[in-house]
Amino acid sequence: MDFSYPTAEKLKSKKIIDLLFTEGKSVSKYPLRLVYVAHDFEENVPLKIGVSVSKKYFKKAVDRNYFKRVLRECYRLNKHLIIGKTEQKYCCMFFYQTKEILEYSEINEKTIQLFEKFVTTIQEEKDSK
Repeated sequence: MDFSYPTAEKLKSKKIIDLLFTEGKSVSKYPLRLVYVAHDFEENVPLKIGVSVSKKYFKKAVDRNYFKRVLRECYRLNKHLIIGKTEQKYCCMFFYQTKEILEYSEINEKTIQLFEKFVTTIQEEKDSK
Protein backbone atom coordinates (compact mmCIF):
# COMPACT_ATOMS: atom_id res chain seq x y z
CA MET A 1 0.00 0.00 0.00
CA ASP A 2 1.32 3.40 -1.00
CA PHE A 3 1.24 5.95 1.84
CA SER A 4 2.91 8.75 -0.08
CA TYR A 5 1.58 12.17 -1.07
CA PRO A 6 3.45 12.88 -4.32
CA THR A 7 3.48 16.21 -6.11
CA ALA A 8 1.21 14.80 -8.84
CA GLU A 9 -1.58 14.38 -6.23
CA LYS A 10 -1.33 17.97 -4.99
CA LEU A 11 -3.97 20.33 -6.30
CA LYS A 12 -2.23 23.51 -7.42
CA SER A 13 -4.11 24.65 -10.53
CA LYS A 14 -5.95 27.92 -9.98
CA LYS A 15 -8.40 27.05 -12.77
CA ILE A 16 -9.38 23.76 -11.13
CA ILE A 17 -9.65 25.39 -7.69
CA ASP A 18 -11.97 28.05 -9.18
CA LEU A 19 -13.98 25.24 -10.82
CA LEU A 20 -14.30 23.53 -7.42
CA PHE A 21 -15.81 26.64 -5.86
CA THR A 22 -18.23 27.27 -8.73
CA GLU A 23 -19.35 23.75 -9.71
CA GLY A 24 -18.10 21.51 -6.91
CA LYS A 25 -20.24 19.27 -4.75
CA SER A 26 -19.68 18.95 -1.04
CA VAL A 27 -19.58 16.24 1.62
CA SER A 28 -19.24 17.15 5.30
CA LYS A 29 -18.43 15.41 8.54
CA TYR A 30 -18.08 18.07 11.21
CA PRO A 31 -15.56 19.77 11.43
CA LEU A 32 -14.25 18.61 8.04
CA ARG A 33 -15.60 19.30 4.58
CA LEU A 34 -14.60 17.87 1.21
CA VAL A 35 -15.53 19.76 -1.96
CA TYR A 36 -15.07 17.68 -5.10
CA VAL A 37 -15.58 17.78 -8.84
CA ALA A 38 -14.96 15.13 -11.49
CA HIS A 39 -12.18 16.35 -13.75
CA ASP A 40 -9.93 14.67 -16.30
CA PHE A 41 -6.33 15.79 -15.84
CA GLU A 42 -3.14 14.64 -17.56
CA GLU A 43 -1.36 13.10 -14.58
CA ASN A 44 -1.83 9.39 -14.00
CA VAL A 45 -3.31 9.75 -10.51
CA PRO A 46 -6.95 9.09 -9.58
CA LEU A 47 -7.23 12.03 -7.17
CA LYS A 48 -5.81 15.52 -6.71
CA ILE A 49 -6.36 17.11 -3.34
CA GLY A 50 -5.64 20.44 -1.70
CA VAL A 51 -6.08 21.44 1.94
CA SER A 52 -7.31 24.67 3.46
CA VAL A 53 -7.78 26.12 6.93
CA SER A 54 -9.76 29.32 7.37
CA LYS A 55 -8.00 32.51 8.36
CA LYS A 56 -11.29 33.47 9.99
CA TYR A 57 -10.85 30.80 12.67
CA PHE A 58 -7.05 30.75 13.02
CA LYS A 59 -5.50 34.19 12.70
CA LYS A 60 -1.92 33.04 13.18
CA ALA A 61 -0.26 31.39 10.18
CA VAL A 62 1.55 28.96 12.46
CA ASP A 63 -1.82 27.58 13.66
CA ARG A 64 -3.21 27.31 10.12
CA ASN A 65 -0.06 25.56 8.94
CA TYR A 66 -0.29 23.06 11.80
CA PHE A 67 -3.82 22.05 10.84
CA LYS A 68 -2.91 21.90 7.15
CA ARG A 69 -0.08 19.50 8.03
CA VAL A 70 -2.52 17.41 10.07
CA LEU A 71 -5.05 17.32 7.20
CA ARG A 72 -2.39 16.30 4.68
CA GLU A 73 -1.19 13.56 7.03
CA CYS A 74 -4.74 12.29 7.55
CA TYR A 75 -5.26 12.23 3.78
CA ARG A 76 -1.94 10.45 3.21
CA LEU A 77 -2.73 7.69 5.69
CA ASN A 78 -6.37 7.21 4.65
CA LYS A 79 -6.37 7.82 0.89
CA HIS A 80 -6.68 4.07 0.32
CA LEU A 81 -10.33 4.45 1.38
CA ILE A 82 -10.96 6.53 -1.76
CA ILE A 83 -8.41 5.35 -4.31
CA GLY A 84 -9.47 2.13 -5.98
CA LYS A 85 -13.14 2.70 -5.19
CA THR A 86 -13.62 5.43 -7.80
CA GLU A 87 -13.50 4.91 -11.54
CA GLN A 88 -13.39 8.59 -12.42
CA LYS A 89 -10.67 11.12 -11.62
CA TYR A 90 -11.57 13.73 -8.99
CA CYS A 91 -10.18 17.02 -7.78
CA CYS A 92 -10.91 17.82 -4.13
CA MET A 93 -10.38 20.50 -1.53
CA PHE A 94 -10.21 19.38 2.09
CA PHE A 95 -11.30 21.99 4.67
CA TYR A 96 -10.99 22.28 8.44
CA GLN A 97 -13.95 24.42 9.51
CA THR A 98 -14.09 25.13 13.21
CA LYS A 99 -12.43 27.23 15.88
CA GLU A 100 -12.07 24.16 18.07
CA ILE A 101 -8.59 22.75 18.41
CA LEU A 102 -9.12 19.02 18.03
CA GLU A 103 -6.60 16.30 18.73
CA TYR A 104 -4.95 14.52 15.80
CA SER A 105 -6.76 11.26 16.65
CA GLU A 106 -10.17 12.99 16.47
CA ILE A 107 -9.34 14.61 13.14
CA ASN A 108 -8.09 11.29 11.78
CA GLU A 109 -11.29 9.55 12.88
CA LYS A 110 -13.44 12.24 11.24
CA THR A 111 -11.32 11.98 8.07
CA ILE A 112 -12.03 8.25 7.82
CA GLN A 113 -15.76 8.89 8.26
CA LEU A 114 -15.66 11.70 5.68
CA PHE A 115 -13.85 9.58 3.08
CA GLU A 116 -16.32 6.71 3.57
CA LYS A 117 -19.20 9.16 3.15
CA PHE A 118 -17.54 10.55 0.01
CA VAL A 119 -17.21 7.09 -1.56
CA THR A 120 -20.86 6.22 -0.82
CA THR A 121 -22.00 9.58 -2.24
CA ILE A 122 -20.04 9.00 -5.45
CA GLN A 123 -21.44 5.49 -5.82
CA GLU A 124 -24.99 6.77 -5.26
CA GLU A 125 -24.45 9.41 -7.95
CA LYS A 126 -23.10 6.76 -10.33
CA ASP A 127 -26.07 4.45 -9.64
CA SER A 128 -28.60 7.22 -10.19
CA LYS A 129 -27.26 7.93 -13.71
